[in-house]
Amino acid sequence: MHNKYKFNYTQLKKSCNIDEFDFETIDQVSILEGIIGQYRAEKSMEFGLGIDHPSYNIYISGLRGTGRTSYAKATVQSKAANESAPDDWCYVYNFNSKGKIKALNLPAGIGKEFKQDIDELIEELLIQIPKIFNSVDYEKQRNEIIKEYEDGKNKLIQHLSNYAKENHFLFKGTNKGLVFKPIYEGKEITENEFTDLDEGIREELEEKLDEIHEVALDILDQVKKLEKIAKNKLLQLENKVGLYIIKPLMNELFEKYSKYENVYDHLKKAESDIIENIFYFYLEDEDEDEDITIIKATENQDFIKKYKVNLFVDNSNSKGAPVIMEFNPTLNNLVGKIEYKNINGTLKTNFLLVKPGAIHIANGGYLILDAKQLLNNPYAWDTLKRVLQTGEVTVESINSQLGIGEVSSVKLDPIPVNLKVILIGSSYLYYLLYQYDEDFEKYFKILVDFNDEMIRNSANEKQMVSFINSYAQKEGLLSFDKSAVAQIMEYSSRLVGSQKKFSARFNKIIEVLIESNQWAKLKKSNIISSEHVKCAVYRKWDRLNRYEERLLEMYDEGKLLIDIKGKKIGVINGLSVLSIGEYSFGKPNVITVTTSKGKGNIINIERETNLSGDIYDKGVMILTGFLLEKFAQNNAFNLSARIAFEQSYGGIDGDSASSTELYALLSSIANIPIKQNIAVTGSVNQKGFIQPIGGVTEKVEGFFKYCSKKGLTGDQGVIIPYQNIDELMLVDEIIEAVKESKFNIYAVKHIDEGIEILTDVSAIEVYNKAQKRLSYVSDNKKKQ
Repeated sequence: MHNKYKFNYTQLKKSCNIDEFDFETIDQVSILEGIIGQYRAEKSMEFGLGIDHPSYNIYISGLRGTGRTSYAKATVQSKAANESAPDDWCYVYNFNSKGKIKALNLPAGIGKEFKQDIDELIEELLIQIPKIFNSVDYEKQRNEIIKEYEDGKNKLIQHLSNYAKENHFLFKGTNKGLVFKPIYEGKEITENEFTDLDEGIREELEEKLDEIHEVALDILDQVKKLEKIAKNKLLQLENKVGLYIIKPLMNELFEKYSKYENVYDHLKKAESDIIENIFYFYLEDEDEDEDITIIKATENQDFIKKYKVNLFVDNSNSKGAPVIMEFNPTLNNLVGKIEYKNINGTLKTNFLLVKPGAIHIANGGYLILDAKQLLNNPYAWDTLKRVLQTGEVTVESINSQLGIGEVSSVKLDPIPVNLKVILIGSSYLYYLLYQYDEDFEKYFKILVDFNDEMIRNSANEKQMVSFINSYAQKEGLLSFDKSAVAQIMEYSSRLVGSQKKFSARFNKIIEVLIESNQWAKLKKSNIISSEHVKCAVYRKWDRLNRYEERLLEMYDEGKLLIDIKGKKIGVINGLSVLSIGEYSFGKPNVITVTTSKGKGNIINIERETNLSGDIYDKGVMILTGFLLEKFAQNNAFNLSARIAFEQSYGGIDGDSASSTELYALLSSIANIPIKQNIAVTGSVNQKGFIQPIGGVTEKVEGFFKYCSKKGLTGDQGVIIPYQNIDELMLVDEIIEAVKESKFNIYAVKHIDEGIEILTDVSAIEVYNKAQKRLSYVSDNKKKQ
């Protein structure tokens, strides 16, 4: 009676005809080049990478597992390989501004040479300067200057001593300064004896002492002048000796870096500063206390650090533009950090401890970031936008973002930035940023949208085979024969829920490849066949289906009430899909409807108890529209109905049960029983046309599992929307059962077709009986 609505078993899955494959094993096909089924994304990426403009950064959207990250890395690396390597960047001491650190750029590889040259210069100076300052010739010249000073000083002191003696005073040098003791009658007298002298003699000696003091002041002034002259001579000697060592070494650097103006200018200033502070390159007074010598040595080393070079960004080994993938884009990982050393309990730093971030390293190239991780890290997103806006990057810490004072006194020059940023994230995140962040549209103008599915055609089938071969060779897997490849293609279509498409979530395909390889090894096979692929898929389901098995047990034990025999009025078996982690399965649900005299309203019990979603509520309201158009054109609709998902204790949403509920409503109104051996799924509109739903494969398999557990009778089956025919990718067990007429699958386009299958009564008769009952209720109401 209803055969015209039944599916043929050949329609339940799109199988591969392995006879059409021109290979026996995948070793005989070429490896994959590029990516499969992402034509729009490839063109967008090519266009975005071709635009050299700071606002045309790229956002790659799509689901995880579609190959977004690996594609982005491979594509960008391919383009970057044909580009020139960017400049090296060095941080050096700024001799014009104390405490500030200057940024110098040099061609790739030259920065490394510059650092090595400066290190060698300092090392050479630390060897040569102490050597020459400890030489006999230098000591001789130095001693001559000191001797000249000492001789001049001694003559002046001797002159002062003679002058004092001539005026009856004895000159003595003490720790407190110059002291003049009075002499009377040829001998030195004490203060008491001086006080006892005759007043006239005492006054005469005091006048002479004043004259001596004036002479002493003049002589001390001359001594200071001699000392100053001696110091200048020593300094000149140091400079002369320093120039003798430094000039030849610096001239080599001047000649080498003359074409780099910024470096040449820095070297000139460094030369002057080294000559001026040459004494820091050697230690004097080696016979001093050991602790003092160590302190001096440490101070000297700290001072000399300012001449060194921090090779901040080294592109000496770069072959093309840099491509940096930062999977943990914290603020420090993006813009660098200043490290500290704990020295005797005190945190100290210098410009040599400044470390680069991903933006510095990617400068002149490409930076690939995970959008979600970027937004999860405090201040990272705002900092990245500021870098794109200003075109420069500065090393900063989260303390500066929070307005907390920095421990470091290092002030770094910002570095100009020229890079293309590529964010990888979900489509949902893209549209959120586009809607709520006004800067996002300004700086990320290119969307590379990855699809999670692709057309199942011969071209993509060939690429799928090449993909399997590429991965197998890369990971050292066993070879797949053509039956295994066919099984993998069918699994791919099942993942996307369509006979006309493949899934583009290659991470799920890769899981099957790896697990199939393992099962083949366990079974001592040298080739992976369809048996091993099926084993991988089914065993994976076995690992995940504990909750499904528990539900089947509850059905079997009678704790979840459901009948698949006989007929009932207002009771129908619906189908829903449950998702537990990555595993989805179909679950039969008993839906009941009761009707009574009323005001023509349909009460959704799920809604009344706040267990339904908006889409489900909309589906129930559509039923009212259908019934009113069908039965309330001339008379009032004087029945009330209540719909319930029995034994449902969680939330329900979606409209895929709306046709199921409508069948139950018609059954209850017309008082015609519905077959319990047929489950139903499908959405319906107000005109009664059946609309497609999701998860059709899982729903059919869910009811089949229960029927199979109870025993297949040949009259059991499922009604699905006609539009879902090409979305079925059922397991072989169901296909075999349908082929042997043990299970049935019906496809309907209108509610009229479904009600006939469920009741074995024509739709017209069902509607007439329903109208008759409604008229009866209406007439009784008028009489009352």
